[in-house]
Amino acid sequence: MSMSPKSIIQPAAAATVYPILLAISFSHLLNDTIQSLIPSIYPMVKENYQLNFAQIGIITLTFQLAASLLQPLIGLYTDKKPQPFSLATGMAISMSGLVVLAFAHHYYIVLVAVALIGIGSSVFHPEASKVAYMASGGKRGLAQSIFQVGGNAGSAIGPLLAALVIVPHGQQYILWFCLLALLAIFVLYTIGKWYTVNMHLIRPKKVAAALENKLSSKRITFAVIILLVLIFSKYFYLASMSSYFTFFLIDKFNLSIQQAQMHLFIFLGAVAAGTLLGGPLGDRFGRKYIIWFSILGAAPFTLLLPHASLLVVTLLSVVIGFILASAFSAILVYAQELLPGKIGTVSGLFFGFAFGMGGLGSALLGILADHTSVQYMFSVCAYLPLIGLITGFLPNLHTRPKQL
Repeated sequence: MSMSPKSIIQPAAAATVYPILLAISFSHLLNDTIQSLIPSIYPMVKENYQLNFAQIGIITLTFQLAASLLQPLIGLYTDKKPQPFSLATGMAISMSGLVVLAFAHHYYIVLVAVALIGIGSSVFHPEASKVAYMASGGKRGLAQSIFQVGGNAGSAIGPLLAALVIVPHGQQYILWFCLLALLAIFVLYTIGKWYTVNMHLIRPKKVAAALENKLSSKRITFAVIILLVLIFSKYFYLASMSSYFTFFLIDKFNLSIQQAQMHLFIFLGAVAAGTLLGGPLGDRFGRKYIIWFSILGAAPFTLLLPHASLLVVTLLSVVIGFILASAFSAILVYAQELLPGKIGTVSGLFFGFAFGMGGLGSALLGILADHTSVQYMFSVCAYLPLIGLITGFLPNLHTRPKQL
């Protein structure tokens, strides 16, 4: 599908606007590459500042709280007053955090730096998810998956780039990643122009959607709570992997930092690949079934991982990442269908809650690892996907699956 830059920012029909979806996905890749530098440099930061696991967890908690608490509020505000160019502004805030992180010489300055990156992320995600909705042409699951795969690809690339650029040369080399932020600002400014002339795509047919589902406010609230509990199980487990998988591998198999980061890259690459499945399959077969499989389906593999050899651990991490990754797009679009007309609010709530659970999980799991061991902590986390059993209590939404 070829479109000139000028035509991209013209008012769009109800067709899927793939150039915008690919552009917002690419921006998500750049945003999450920057974010993923934070856990990628944990082994180096731990050694440089003589930190314990609890202090490492607090770094993640600081970032995730900054990235989570503002998101529902930003989503609520932008549902009422859309802010097309806030996307570029959020990326500029993240870039300032990179500069501070590159020159930080104290643990507390590191906390300030990651908080700035978190604030930038909190501005980016609600509006970026809304852009994906606007450009979907009705293929909402597919659009969210395209958007999400960019972020997950960035999360996979970050540790690899950190291993190649930052770990060998030192913390100040983080400054080079400001080039990625500048590129993202340019892309997001262009997207902002398209957003400005296509705001009519934000406004769904609320009444038709409400009549189609015929759910009471109590059932909607109950369904949202179930979805948030599922987000908790997914992101607590992902926190164990993103923050402590390298330490687990170093402790159990005596790998070097760079070798462990390559294994983390493999896991996060599987997450990126799996992300493409959840949305389109939810469009076709129903989101409830995809949510059920993508949480509960990982359980047999998470239960095996703490007890396996290095080769089997690597293979299991790929399967776990691939299965778990399909959950978020399906959960988010399911929630948007529960609450039509509140795209920014729902996106901000679920992205914010996901970030918050990741941060809280990292902090609590760091404390658990300090008091026991990293291997014991992984054995406990292995049971989290069993929470996926509660998916059975979600109502069946009467939305027509789209034939892909």
